[in-house]
Formats: sequence, structure tokens, C-alpha cells
Amino acid sequence: MTSREKYWDDIELSEVAVGRDVLLVITGGARHIGAASTAFIQDGKVEVQTSAVPRHKEHLVTEKVALRVAAALGKTVTVVMGIHYDDISKEDIFAVVNQVDIKVEQYLAQQK
Repeated sequence: MTSREKYWDDIELSEVAVGRDVLLVITGGARHIGAASTAFIQDGKVEVQTSAVPRHKEHLVTEKVALRVAAALGKTVTVVMGIHYDDISKEDIFAVVNQVDIKVEQYLAQQK
């Protein structure tokens, strides 16, 4: 197993319908809440607001995912993410983010 493969099966994306809106929870490794981003449409433009736990970096991904999904679905979308692996390399971080992107693509494909 390469380092890029070791995280693939561990990352999970789950959806909760909240009325017309969507809550996505993305976790992996030692699951926790690291950041939450809510994207919404205002004056025809997708905006985002984010809250992050200090010393966590998930907000860099939650903002991107929330904006992308809200724009694709035309709904308010909140993304909560907590992914943690001990002693992870920069290469592995890129692999984890790539896996999140794959999960989001799969989710969006199921929405059509």
C-alpha cells in the first residue's frame, strides 16, 4: 500500500437534509470538528462564512467544498470537517484533500 492509498477508504462524506438545505459531514482518521463553512446564495452570488477551531486547517477545504456544492445545487450548504492523521507528510495531505475532492464529485454526481 502506498502512502497515498492508506487514507482512501477512511475518508467519509455523509449528508443530512435540513429542509431544503444540506449539511455535509466529512471525516477521516481521528474524527473531530475542525471547521465548518456555510455557503449561501445572496444577491445571485455564492457567499461563504467559516468557523475554525484554532490550530486546525480544515477550513481551507471546507470553504472550497461549501462554495462548490452550493453553486452546483443552488442551496445553502454547510460543510463540517474533521480529519486527523498523526505525523502526516505534505504529500499525504495532498492525497487526503484529493480524496475529499473525489468524494465531493461522487456526491454531486448522485444529485443529478
